[in-house]
Amino acid sequence: MQVAALQEAISSAPFAAPASQAAGMVKLLTCGSVDDGKSTLIGRLLWDAAGVTEDQRAAIALASHNRAVNGEKIDFSLLLDGLQAEREQGITIDIAWRYFETGDRRFVIIDSPGHEQYTRNMATGASHADIAILLVDARYGPKRQTRRHAAICDLVGIKKVILAVNKMDLVDWSEARYRAIEAEFAALAGSFGFTEIRTIPVAALTGDNVAYRSARMPWYAGPTLLDYLETVDPKAIAADAPFRMPVQLVLRASGDFRGYAGTITSGRVKVGDRIVDARSGLGATLKRIATMGGDRPSAGTGDAVTLVLDTDLDISRGAVLSEQARRPINADVIEARLVWLSEAPFDPESGYLLRTATDLTPVTSMSVSALVDFETLAASPAHACAMNDIADCRILLGRATALDLFRDLPLTGNFILVSAIDGATVAGGVITWAQSGAPEVGDKVFVLNRELLANGLCSDLGDSPADLAEFNRRAQEVASLLRSIGVPVLVEI
Repeated sequence: MQVAALQEAISSAPFAAPASQAAGMVKLLTCGSVDDGKSTLIGRLLWDAAGVTEDQRAAIALASHNRAVNGEKIDFSLLLDGLQAEREQGITIDIAWRYFETGDRRFVIIDSPGHEQYTRNMATGASHADIAILLVDARYGPKRQTRRHAAICDLVGIKKVILAVNKMDLVDWSEARYRAIEAEFAALAGSFGFTEIRTIPVAALTGDNVAYRSARMPWYAGPTLLDYLETVDPKAIAADAPFRMPVQLVLRASGDFRGYAGTITSGRVKVGDRIVDARSGLGATLKRIATMGGDRPSAGTGDAVTLVLDTDLDISRGAVLSEQARRPINADVIEARLVWLSEAPFDPESGYLLRTATDLTPVTSMSVSALVDFETLAASPAHACAMNDIADCRILLGRATALDLFRDLPLTGNFILVSAIDGATVAGGVITWAQSGAPEVGDKVFVLNRELLANGLCSDLGDSPADLAEFNRRAQEVASLLRSIGVPVLVEI
């Protein structure tokens, strides 16, 4: 009876697929500026790599009959442009997901929109990808939107990028033009943390260097796009990463059963390990690892499990279970880089909530310190941000929250900001710095309040939104400096 109740409870929980189901799968993002040929490139790749069934080929051929492009009989972009509005406008609006296999390797292609208006959709797709295929038109080279997409790929932690220099047929297969674009992208990529960049000249419409080697570019000795995809090693999670599992649901069945359900985001855990609730520091020994397939002796990254402890911990959804030695930071102040997704610009007077894997924390205050300039790719001082901007900011949280730095553990080091009014997503970001929870007010705690700042450091500021944002920025900067020299600070503004 207890086992049946447990299985029923587990089956109703919204778990992610086990990591074993994703083994050998590579998630590819296609991105770049509008009209650079992303949908056509992926459509051609699917067509030539046997990723299209015979009935799909017939349907695409029929739909392409009166839409011949440059003499070609097949409009390959129809394989990706699924919305009626996309077909009418000739652009990708929503994210298109396609799957195909070659030998032992399985691929998920995430075709993202190139138009600036739909940058939020591209950012969503990028957050799921292992490798990015960044397209540029050989006639024009990297554009402003190309730089923005490269910055977003870097922001979400994509380390391997394929620069596909498309439409080589429109520049007479020129090696000089290709080399110039290759050098230009290498220069701008120096601003990012990419670990591998592969540049490939292609012509999506004719299929040159997509799945088959081009006879019209004999000067290129590298792999075709498909050859490279079949051999590239996607990002790997460090084998020695610390254990993390955000609690999604506390399960109770008949008798005294109590289990903590969630998906392991990093590391491994086995029966007998000592684990702790990161926020409270309360610990217990792991007694069981329950899954739909039965109990297991151990589990690792990507596994959806229910952990049963030898001692009940008073925790709920939002808690983060971790190993005892390497715990998350219980942070109440963070610095982050984010992409602003809302049509409404950042407003320091608006209410925001910070959503992590399973937790939701109120934001006490937030200030913008810099914006990424998409021409120079440098961070320029700023106090405001609007839709599609990439901004550096400081966020003060209403309570200590278990977090990691994105560079260490991406899945527990990222977040989204949502509106406290309607719950709409306004931004997505990664944590670059975090400060431990603020101390309680007492004799040894310095209270940095509004009156103190208004009469001194911030006496030159007024009541405009820009001045209020600057007031908050200065307050957090002073608090950070004081904490760095060991002075406990509580900010009350």
